[in-house]
Amino acid sequence: MDTKEKLARIDFNQTLKEKLLPHCRLNLGEVWEDPIRGHRVGVLDATNKDDVLKLVGDKKASLIVNDPPYNIILSNANTKNLGKINIAKYIDFSKKWVSNAVDIMDMDASFYVWLGADQNEGFQPLPDFMIMMRDFYLLKSKSFITMRNQRGYGTQKNWMAIRQELLYYIKGNPIFNIEAEYTDIPKILKGGYYKEVNGKIMDTTQRSKSDYIRAGNVWVDIQQVFYRMQENIAGCYAQKPIKSIERIIKASSNENNIVVDLFSHSGTTLLASEKSNRICFTMDFDPIFAELTIRRLENFRNTGKTGWQWNNPFHEFDNRD
Repeated sequence: MDTKEKLARIDFNQTLKEKLLPHCRLNLGEVWEDPIRGHRVGVLDATNKDDVLKLVGDKKASLIVNDPPYNIILSNANTKNLGKINIAKYIDFSKKWVSNAVDIMDMDASFYVWLGADQNEGFQPLPDFMIMMRDFYLLKSKSFITMRNQRGYGTQKNWMAIRQELLYYIKGNPIFNIEAEYTDIPKILKGGYYKEVNGKIMDTTQRSKSDYIRAGNVWVDIQQVFYRMQENIAGCYAQKPIKSIERIIKASSNENNIVVDLFSHSGTTLLASEKSNRICFTMDFDPIFAELTIRRLENFRNTGKTGWQWNNPFHEFDNRD
């Protein structure tokens, strides 16, 4: 079986993008609304207040999940989507989209943002972004989460990079469904600190009411997406695992709440929202990624599959030709 991805990395290849664009149903400024559940997908700019309002209308988000460009060069690649700009310009870009996100949050809501740290460039932009977030007085920092990739970027002169960082903030007093935060790791595999409970010395796992370990703020049970996984979307680089987004959604929202993602990319937040019975409003500045997001939802409803693995989501043509 040919397991080579049938679609090249989209943000790398302008010729490929020109071939894909005619097969996209949305142009810049347009919004698609799902006729079944009311999800929305737009080709919009997260830094433009009017664009964000066009996406959400008069609705408010109970949860916002963001995976913006990291301002880091990965795999020796410098592209429009995953390239590097001056850190001052990046923080200015960040201030604009965060401000727009805060404006559409409910009185009690949660805000998550994935962010990278370039260990060869003073760990930018992570510390710069965290300091910038102090200016948003409506948001309170809650947790600094690390997701451990089970596959990493190797190097001969440094520690292998196998982590992704997730910042968690809240506005007001939002819900947190602690039951949704348990992993599928049996608690017999982990220990913990001891303390006396009703005269009996017990460790963390003995005190827990669940048979499984809570995720905590270090997630070690999630597999980085790669081409052999069903959820893989060929052409999309560094997509987030569905399991990670589902964990966020189930912990920080209730069914039928509105979840907003201002950087849709491969459509993971929309798909996780669909699976979790939430309504997702999402956008991407690139019509191709917006189209992939819509197609991923449609494909899931038609087949039950979370992605195309190594196959081409644009079935209209074969990129190898």
